[in-house]
Amino acid sequence: MIAKIHEIDYRTILAVCDKEHLGKEFEEGEIFFKVSERFYKGKEVTKKELEELLQQADSINLFGNKCVEVALNQKLISEKNIILIKGIKHAQIYRV
Repeated sequence: MIAKIHEIDYRTILAVCDKEHLGKEFEEGEIFFKVSERFYKGKEVTKKELEELLQQADSINLFGNKCVEVALNQKLISEKNIILIKGIKHAQIYRV
């Protein structure tokens, strides 16, 4: 999994994708999703490292079955918070 932290106006945005999706584009119906290297390309992280990052971020953008499963296992999201794009899980988390 690849994770990148963005700091914007004292808020932390965590962008995470499964490594194999980085730089690719997916389209299904009216949905177009680009796993942009500019937004997602950071460092490769382990499951344990991702678990820690997920607890610290204010907003989280997840694309990929592996990284979404980590958030599910931590009960940060439920199945109803996930959409599928070409069979790949995508979820967003916002803490206010």
